[in-house]
Amino acid sequence: MSTSSVPAPFSEAELRLLQALVYQECGMHFDERRSHFLQDRLQRRLKECQLDSFYSYYRLLISREGKDELSRLLENLTVNETSFFRNKSQLEFFHKHILEELFRRKQSHRDYSLRIWSAGCSTGQEPYTLAMLVADALAYYYLRNSLPIEMPSPKPLVPPPWKVEILASDISYSVLRAGQEGIYGETQMASVDYSYRLRYFDKVGERYAVKKALKEIVHFDFHNLKTEYLPQRNDVIFCRNVMMYFDEAEQKRLIDKFHRCLNPAGHLFIGHAESLLGLTEKFTLVHRDSGTAYQKLEVRV
Repeated sequence: MSTSSVPAPFSEAELRLLQALVYQECGMHFDERRSHFLQDRLQRRLKECQLDSFYSYYRLLISREGKDELSRLLENLTVNETSFFRNKSQLEFFHKHILEELFRRKQSHRDYSLRIWSAGCSTGQEPYTLAMLVADALAYYYLRNSLPIEMPSPKPLVPPPWKVEILASDISYSVLRAGQEGIYGETQMASVDYSYRLRYFDKVGERYAVKKALKEIVHFDFHNLKTEYLPQRNDVIFCRNVMMYFDEAEQKRLIDKFHRCLNPAGHLFIGHAESLLGLTEKFTLVHRDSGTAYQKLEVRV
């Protein structure tokens, strides 16, 4: 161990060994185009751990004592770029069309539960955006399709008998903690208009705190998409700008998992630069204007 020496550059063989370890742990794939990024993050972690050789760092990562460091490394390999109301055309499709269809179908079956999964939720802006949109859509739907149930007072965010759960998951504990805290600065709130700020946030000094009623809809939890133990029975899954970290084989495995995790006719939203074309025949592309999603097809065995 050394506190002053600069970690030596990784050899090609050493880099391949680290790439294999990262792939094995979480499915992230670093090809030649992204190897410089990987090397940069590895050098940072070596410096932070006060280690000056690849061998000592690799031994730490594969040891029982190194589990925390492995988690920190994986956190450093994800960009965690996010914002409220990101890709508005997609969210408008979700808000005005997908939810309306879902509410009607569920009410016809007397099923008033709605479950949405934000996979790769980062610091929480996506799941809180979804919660706001669902609350808005339900309020509007309730006005047009009132049920013979007396509305409690004060009026709840989710009108009975509806129950809404939004699961927000990520591989990074630090971003999950930020999401659970639910406090955002003015820069992070730039895309949130005044009416949403008024209804769903409390002003705390120069920052904005998500109101308790909205926070109660969103549940943050750690999930590694590489594993098989993922949330089931979802009506909608948002996994945007996550598959780009995976190679084709891992993307196909993930898509199969999402298919199993969705309810019949459920919807999957991915990043605007991502596509399922050539990866699966278990989903069909649906769109309205410039908003797109993929709907689950029932596969006959």
